[in-house]
Amino acid sequence: MTNEETETIEETESIDETEILLVEDNPTDAELTMRALKRKNLINKLVWVKDGAEALDFLFAKGEYSNRNVEDLPKLILLDLRMPKVDGLEVLHEIKADERTRKIPVVILTSSKEDRDIVESYKLGVNSYVSKPVEFDEFIDAVSTMGFYWILINKPPSEVPHGTD
Repeated sequence: MTNEETETIEETESIDETEILLVEDNPTDAELTMRALKRKNLINKLVWVKDGAEALDFLFAKGEYSNRNVEDLPKLILLDLRMPKVDGLEVLHEIKADERTRKIPVVILTSSKEDRDIVESYKLGVNSYVSKPVEFDEFIDAVSTMGFYWILINKPPSEVPHGTD
């Protein structure tokens, strides 16, 4: 692993214990998001990836993440829309199209307030769409509240073993 890759996952003890996958190409926005989550003690098991291609590699245990257990999925994905390599809408499409990942809550966290982005995100199955507030305090409050809800309050569906309907 390169130094940059190590920095990407330094907040978590093991990438197989990830609770939050942060997909954000802007280092400033990523730092603010992590700071907000830290306020609610939700950053211990966070992995930050810097583009959509890396997010898909992480989720499906490919490329530099091929040694990761593909069964250990995050409890929440915070996803930016405007990113290099693979944009957020394509990442969302891939997540919701795959049986293994479709139940993971995905929150779009973006600066875009365009109706077409909002409509397309919901068509693809996003769980929530949040426009990044411009003011620092508003951003911190929005992200910490959102993280608290999705990680600690929200009750995801439990897996039903095959053949026990």
